[in-house]
Order: sequence, then structure tokens, then C-alpha cells
Amino acid sequence: MLIKRAVPDVMALFAASRVGGRYEHSEFPPTAGILQKRRQKGADEIWEGRPKWRAADLHRAARAGHITVDVTVLDMNAAYLAALKTWLPIGKLTHSQGDQHDPKRSGVHLVDPGEWTTPDLPSPLGSRQEPGPLWITEPTLRALIRCAGMGLCTPPRILESWTSGASEGLLEKMRRGLVTVRDEAIADNDEVTTEYVKSMYSKFVSTIGESAANREIRRPDWMHIIRSQAFVNLWLKAYKAHKAGLTVVQMSGTDELHVSGNWQEIFPEGRGLSQVKAKNTYTLGGNE
Repeated sequence: MLIKRAVPDVMALFAASRVGGRYEHSEFPPTAGILQKRRQKGADEIWEGRPKWRAADLHRAARAGHITVDVTVLDMNAAYLAALKTWLPIGKLTHSQGDQHDPKRSGVHLVDPGEWTTPDLPSPLGSRQEPGPLWITEPTLRALIRCAGMGLCTPPRILESWTSGASEGLLEKMRRGLVTVRDEAIADNDEVTTEYVKSMYSKFVSTIGESAANREIRRPDWMHIIRSQAFVNLWLKAYKAHKAGLTVVQMSGTDELHVSGNWQEIFPEGRGLSQVKAKNTYTLGGNE
């Protein structure tokens, strides 16, 4: 019953959280062509950067029997809930050309992503193998710019953009409310409320694009940006592990990171939003 109520309930919560907000967002702006589905059950042109990466040299050495590596599979808690904190366009997207990034705006960008030069870390672009320009979201672009500044890749080049003035706080009140109730439910061992909250934020993300399940908003740009932010957040965890001396073995999906080393010195363990869970362990080169 609660899962069936999740979409109208989360939209009511969102509306309440926006009362007195600094910006009035657009709920049904005109949809830019690159955000329109090419066919009814197809996809649009936006690449969200979903990861599917393995440390190729490490796996190759393990398969050859040269090494064995003890690996822990870490699960990031409430990935989409954490990703609600992201730069979202406020109004309708407008078109621009040229290699200029304005950090006060957000949207989608056609970029030449440059070359990834760090083989022992995944790229924020995720599993894309094809060369050449592609449409990416604001979080992915910001991650690539940051990576270029750290010497992990060559700088991306922006060819054109669809953007609007942006805010990182559009969903912040709603996010904080959901986090508070989730934390209280976990502390009380209230799995019904925990699952209800999970359904609210996950269905918010999945229905704000062009879903018949949600008639109150149509923001496919928001949907793509929030999903991409979840993937970027996972990448940031991988980079943190790598920088601390752990070996990043695999990264996949929205919330799964495989590492070797003493991860508990780097990541706090638990079910909280800033914590991680250990799903299982295995030995690379041993039982795999």
C-alpha cells in the first residue's frame, strides 16, 4: 500500500519543501530535442556515465595464476538519495556553443571527452567504449574537468550545451527530510518505513522524466542529472579508496565498489548515508 502511495507522497513532500524557496523551478519546460526519446520505448541521446569497469591487468594476472587478491564488495547506501544533492537547472534549457563552462549553470553538454590516462582507475564516463563526442550531464562534465585538473585525463572540450541557471539546493529540504526519517527508521529497526522512504526517493528519480506514473512534473534533464550524480558519487568513493592506497578491483552499477585492502580505515561501516556496507568477500585468482 505504501509503495503504491510513494509517487504522490514524494511529490507532495517536494511541493511542501519548495514553499518559500529562493527559486521557482519550471515543472513542464519545453524539452530540448536531445532529451526526447527517439522512439516510444527507446532512449534519448544522453549518456549518464553508468559504470561497468574492472582492473584489466589485475584480473589478467589473477586468471594466469600469478597473484591472489582478497576483495571486499562494498555497497553504497541510498545512492539516489545522496544524489539528490546536485546542481539542477531551474528553468528551461537554452542552447549555447563554445568551450565555456559556467559553474552557475547546469544542463547537458556535447563534449569531446578527451583521453583517460589512468588505467588503474575507471573514468567517470563509465562503460562507454566508442570514441568521439557524446552528450553528457552536468555531474559527469564537472567530474571530467576535476579529473583533468588532477592529471587523470586530458581536458574535455565542450562543443555545445543546453543549460539553465542552476541551484544545488532545489531538492535539499526534501533530501534532508527523507534522510532524517530513514535514519530514525533504521535506528528503530522499522523496515517498513525504511522501504517506504527508499520507494519515495527511487520513484521520484525514475518518474520525473516522461513517466505516466507521474503527471506533476516532466524534467528528463533532472532525471539524467540525478542518476549521473549517483554514478559520480560512486566514482568519488573509488578515487578516495585509490588515493588512500587501496586497490580498486571493480566498479559497477549505481552503488557497488570492489576493493582490496583495509577499507575500514577509509570508509565508516553502517547503514547511514555517509557509511558503506560490506556485501561479501571473495579471492581473485582463488575461487573466481
